[in-house]
Amino acid sequence: MELSVNTFVSLDGVMQGPGGVQEDPSNGFERGGWLVPHAGEGQLDPVDGWFRKADAFLLGRNTFEMMRTYWSQVTDPDNLVATALNTWQKYVVSNTLSDEDAAWGNTTVLRGDVVEQVRRLKEQPGGELQVHGSWQLARTLHDAGLVDTYRLIQFPVVVGDGKRLFADGAAPATYRITEAEVLSGGAGVVSLTLRQAEFGSPGSGEFVVRDGKEAIA
Repeated sequence: MELSVNTFVSLDGVMQGPGGVQEDPSNGFERGGWLVPHAGEGQLDPVDGWFRKADAFLLGRNTFEMMRTYWSQVTDPDNLVATALNTWQKYVVSNTLSDEDAAWGNTTVLRGDVVEQVRRLKEQPGGELQVHGSWQLARTLHDAGLVDTYRLIQFPVVVGDGKRLFADGAAPATYRITEAEVLSGGAGVVSLTLRQAEFGSPGSGEFVVRDGKEAIA
C-alpha cells in the first residue's frame, strides 16, 4: 500500500481544528473552525475522491477519538466518508488506548515503534493507507520518509497560530504537484496533490549573471 496524508490547511500551513471551535483546542488553540466560513458549495468536493482511493485509515489517537465521536453519529448511507470511517479498516496509533476503548467498527491499535509498524503495513498489497488530520503522526511519518502523497485543500486564510503541517525542523524533501485545481465557488480554495520526488534534500542552486544575462549556475 502507498501512504497518503490528506488534510485541510490554511495559507500559513495550519491544520489544527479546521472544522470547529472545540475540535482541537490543545495547546490553548482558540482559532478553531477557521475553515467553516469558506466551506461553501464546491469547496470540499475532492474529499469523496480521497476516500474512494483508500483501503484503510491510519489515525493518531486524538484524531481517532474526535472522528469517532462525530462520524459515528452520521448514519446516512449515501455519505461515503461516514460509511468508510464507520466500517472500513482503521489503525489507531496509541500506547495507552486499550482494544476495548478503541472500539469503532473495524479498528486495530498499533503500539510500539510506529515507523516500523507503518513500514510493515505499506508492504501489504492494496490501494492506499490514508492519514487524515493526525498532526503529530503525519509529522513522524514525513520525517521517516514514508509519505508517498499529500492531498491538501488549502484555504485563503492566515490563521496565525496552531499546529502546522510542516513546522520548523521538518525533514527536507521535494514534491511534484500532480494535480492542482481552484475549486468552484469563487472563494479561492485550492486542491493540490503532491507526490514525493526526493527525500532528504530540497535541492539547491544559484542565480548568476553571465555576459549581462541572468542564468542559473
